Amino acid sequence: MITLPRVKACSLILLAVYATLAKAFYLPGVAPNDYAEGDNVPLLVNALTPMSNQMVKSVIAYDYYLPAFHFCRPSEGPEKQPESLGSILFGDRIFNSPFQLSMKKDRHCQLLCETDAIPKPDAEFITQTIADGYAINWVIDGLPAATEKAIENNDEQNTQEHYYNIGFNLGYTANNVAYLNNHYNIVVYYNVRPDNAYRVVGVVVYPASKNFKRKTDGSVDCDPNALAFQLKGDGSDKVLYTYDVTWKESTTEWATRWDSYLYIQDPSIHWFSLINSIVIVLFLTGMVAMILLRALHKDISRYNAVEVQEDVQEDYGWKLVHGDVFRPPTRPMLLSVLVGGGSQLVAIAALTLVFAVLGFLSPSNRGSLATVMVIFFMVFSCISGFVSARIYKMNGGEAWKTNVVMNATLFPGVILGSLIGLNFFLIASDSSGAVPFGTMLALIGLWGIIALPLSVAGSYFGFRKPRIEHPVRTNQIPRQIPDQPFYLRSIPSILMGGILPFGAIFIELYFTMNSIWFHRIYYGIGFLFLVFVVLMLTCSQVTILMCYFHLCNEDYHWSWRAFLTAGATGLYVYLYSLLYYFTKLDINSFTSTVLYLGYSALISLLVTILTGAVGYLACLIFLRKIFASIKVD
Repeated sequence: MITLPRVKACSLILLAVYATLAKAFYLPGVAPNDYAEGDNVPLLVNALTPMSNQMVKSVIAYDYYLPAFHFCRPSEGPEKQPESLGSILFGDRIFNSPFQLSMKKDRHCQLLCETDAIPKPDAEFITQTIADGYAINWVIDGLPAATEKAIENNDEQNTQEHYYNIGFNLGYTANNVAYLNNHYNIVVYYNVRPDNAYRVVGVVVYPASKNFKRKTDGSVDCDPNALAFQLKGDGSDKVLYTYDVTWKESTTEWATRWDSYLYIQDPSIHWFSLINSIVIVLFLTGMVAMILLRALHKDISRYNAVEVQEDVQEDYGWKLVHGDVFRPPTRPMLLSVLVGGGSQLVAIAALTLVFAVLGFLSPSNRGSLATVMVIFFMVFSCISGFVSARIYKMNGGEAWKTNVVMNATLFPGVILGSLIGLNFFLIASDSSGAVPFGTMLALIGLWGIIALPLSVAGSYFGFRKPRIEHPVRTNQIPRQIPDQPFYLRSIPSILMGGILPFGAIFIELYFTMNSIWFHRIYYGIGFLFLVFVVLMLTCSQVTILMCYFHLCNEDYHWSWRAFLTAGATGLYVYLYSLLYYFTKLDINSFTSTVLYLGYSALISLLVTILTGAVGYLACLIFLRKIFASIKVD
């Protein structure tokens, strides 16, 4: 984010709260499907993922039609459904299915198929996925099939209200024995329109494990007292898949059908997170106001008063380093590229959250969030090029061609290279989350067609503009820096500076990580937007405070320290992800561990670059402001 529209605080809070509490909002053009009685309602199948109501034991998703599962297939073979780029990147793999659903036509004990004997290795694989708590994911009319959960402690009358938990169990274990859910009771809720058209407003599946038998005429004997189907794993298991379909009329409107899926179990925690973040910002703002504004006002007045006196007096305080404070840092090329990439990330995050708050990234449009982020990443490459060029030229850099090339390739290369490396682990584990080779080529093509030219264009315009002139001249001979107290040395001060920004976001970070690793829909967008704003303010204020303290101790090496002070937030995010791994997850496989740590490291790196850029730019503006206010010969 280079600039954000300035909105009155009251209006911003009301907007965010409204976005959090309002009914589901849909993108223009996402039209409802109207059905007549008897019309076919397709049931689509998606990848299997770990169930979201228990300890996650794996982060690998599996294709529904992976041969090892032996699920029933359509007679003409599975057909892949069209998906957006973001949907593919987020691991959706949607196919058609052999289920037959007709609007308002109930079905009972419908035979889906009977599998051949399941080989022992496949039975062991199914048993392991059941033990790992995997869930089956279906989609009907854009709605995910869900398990109905009761809302606890609703009120004193204990009225029964429910919310939907996406997905339903592949099976269950009891006494160390795996039971496969092979019978599905599908309940579809519909709403009747004034024109007598029907719309799907809810899908709930009640899975069961039933050892049904075939009758002599080939039909299924659906004995309600049948025993559960146990996977023996000796190579002789044949699974009989059956299903029921029940249609129930509902008063739920189509526009609010996602409300049950987006239920926030404890919104008070989000409010606590927001209040915690605001308190930190108010505390920092008070410190900036009291320490900086008052102290700086007195310093500037005193320095300027000394200039008009006849007797020459020596400089003292932060004015002592006026001839060195704008000295170019070491490795200005790398610093400029990182600040440019961080500026690009801030713009992406800010605009994506604005779109989400306004309701344009509804969960009904699968993959819209990831698609928008990819598009913004490509388009905002121009910001990265422009900011990087301006910073590099300001610091006296002359290798402009190298800067253009590094800015266009380093940041995207690290991200794409990391994703490709982790993708090999997904491919090796037969995960549906593995990004197809064609999609990778498409991403590289988008980078070459959109991001690369825009980055070069941004750099071109950045280098064409006049060099940013500093308010004071830089001395030829660097000033010697005195010994610093322990708490103002580089590593301690950087680590202390990153604590407050992390403290402002860590509660909301917990919900975000739950959404990522437990495959839940995150819908506290209003809270997230405000926490993001708080993060930007906290990074800016912490960096300015630490920079002022260093200047008062005659330490003028602020450039990299400012970047790393705010960027240390990413380090704490990674440390928190390690804590999350040991306390909230139960991952035992090497592949899942590598994937979790790899993706966490990539996210933490992005947070470091984003917050570091905010800290550096805030510190640069602060220094230019205060040194422009004093008189220097």
